[in-house]
Amino acid sequence: MHDMIKAVLFDLDGTLADTALDLGGALNRLLLEEGLPTQPYSAIRPLASHGARALVSLGFGIAADHPDFEPLRLRFLDEYANGFTEQTTLFDGVVPMLEAIAKKGLPWGIITNKPMRFTDHLVPTLPFPLPPDVVVSGDTVGVAKPNPRPMLHAAELIGVDPVHCVYVGDAERDIIAGRNVGMRTVLANWGYLSDEDRPHEWGADHAIDHPLELLGLL
Repeated sequence: MHDMIKAVLFDLDGTLADTALDLGGALNRLLLEEGLPTQPYSAIRPLASHGARALVSLGFGIAADHPDFEPLRLRFLDEYANGFTEQTTLFDGVVPMLEAIAKKGLPWGIITNKPMRFTDHLVPTLPFPLPPDVVVSGDTVGVAKPNPRPMLHAAELIGVDPVHCVYVGDAERDIIAGRNVGMRTVLANWGYLSDEDRPHEWGADHAIDHPLELLGLL
C-alpha cells in the first residue's frame, strides 16, 4: 500500500499514548469518595479506550440509562482533569516510528474521541519528536468516531484525500470510521483490547503488534 499513502493518522488512547493509569486513577479516586472498592488495573486497562462511560459502568456497575450515571460521568471527568498528565506516557516504539514517518516526508496526525479539554493540553506534554500536523478531538466537529466526520475533517485539514491516508487504532470504532471514508486501516494490537473484543471480525486491512511494524506497511 506504500504507493498510495500520503498521510498517517492515529488514535490517541491505547495507540500512541498509554493513558490507562491516569484514567484508572480518576476512577478509583471517585470510587473512594463514594466509599466503594477500587478497581484493579487489570480491569481498567481493557476499557480505557472506551472512555468515561465504560469506566463509570465498570466502577459503579450501572448502565448509561441509570439516573446516577450522568452525574457520575461528569464527576469522573472532573477527577481526570486533575491528573490526566501524571502517568500517561507514549508506548514503546512510538517515537522512532514517528521519526521514520517524518523522514519519509509524510504528515501525521491524531483523531481521538478524547474531548478537546483534555487533548489540547495533553498532546503538547507528550514527548513526540515533532508535533502532529492535525489533531481532531471527539468534540471538534460535534460527533465522534465511528462517525466518519472526524476522519473527513482531519483529511481536509492536511489536504490529503482519505483514500491516501492510513489510520491506526486499537478499537472497533477506529476501524469502522477509517473504512467508512476509504482509509487503509491498521489495528494496533498493543492497545486496550478486552477478552470480549473480536478484532479479527473488524475488517482491518492490517494488524501489527508493535509501532515500528507500521513502517513495513509504508
